[in-house]
Amino acid sequence: MASETELTPTSYIQHHLTNLTTNIGEGPFWVLHIDTLVMSVLLGVLSLGAIWMIVRTATSGVPSKKQAFVELLIEFIDDQVKNTFHGDRHSFVAPAALTIFVWVLILNAMDLLPIDIMAAVYENVFGLHNWRSVPTTDVNTTFALALSIWILTIYFGIKVKGIGGWLGELVFSPFGKNPILWPLNLLFNLIEYVSKPLSHSLRLFGNIYAGEIIFLLLGMWAATGAAGAVFGAILGAGWAIFHILIVTLQAFIFMMLTVVYLSMAQESH
Repeated sequence: MASETELTPTSYIQHHLTNLTTNIGEGPFWVLHIDTLVMSVLLGVLSLGAIWMIVRTATSGVPSKKQAFVELLIEFIDDQVKNTFHGDRHSFVAPAALTIFVWVLILNAMDLLPIDIMAAVYENVFGLHNWRSVPTTDVNTTFALALSIWILTIYFGIKVKGIGGWLGELVFSPFGKNPILWPLNLLFNLIEYVSKPLSHSLRLFGNIYAGEIIFLLLGMWAATGAAGAVFGAILGAGWAIFHILIVTLQAFIFMMLTVVYLSMAQESH
């Protein structure tokens, strides 16, 4: 019979997938994931603050390697926005796209750190038994980001078309202004409005969460013995290299969907 302290596959996975939480009210809605909030803010400040420092000290002469990298990144994002968004992109959309891409990329990239080593650091150095390093493996993070973009699309739609024009599109498009079709138009548009934040958030969450699960399974394999450690290390290194593409691609897709949704909000049906 296994002892209560023996590490099983179930307890191993549950340990790494349990958030540090606190209750601020009654019910599950008022549970805050402290690790998600702290890591999101900390990584956002570090990543965007580093870019701000490089841009602040930029020179018109021969750029440093850091300045050249940031310039390439900004030009790349601006080109992508220019090809998708046809309004005034420099006042808000392009800076927002850059912020989203860099922030989500860094949040995703935390999944590349050795999960057992990070867990040991949190527990032995900071005394935190439960602490998740990757905010985008928490559906609350991805849904909050997607919901923020959803609110912005409504704001942009009302700003460009006016409240009357925006409400008119909900009722009159895409099937026409015949009163018989109003309920169908409204239902069609409501489904579209609800599906956007759901698909936007779950796509990012699902891919990064699946990557973390694979790392955990490889970690359990490495703990089965010498042969498992060798194969686990080899497969883990291979998956980490492949996962670099996933974390970058998912940040890019999330950013591009944001630009597309903001562009669609300003266009008439």
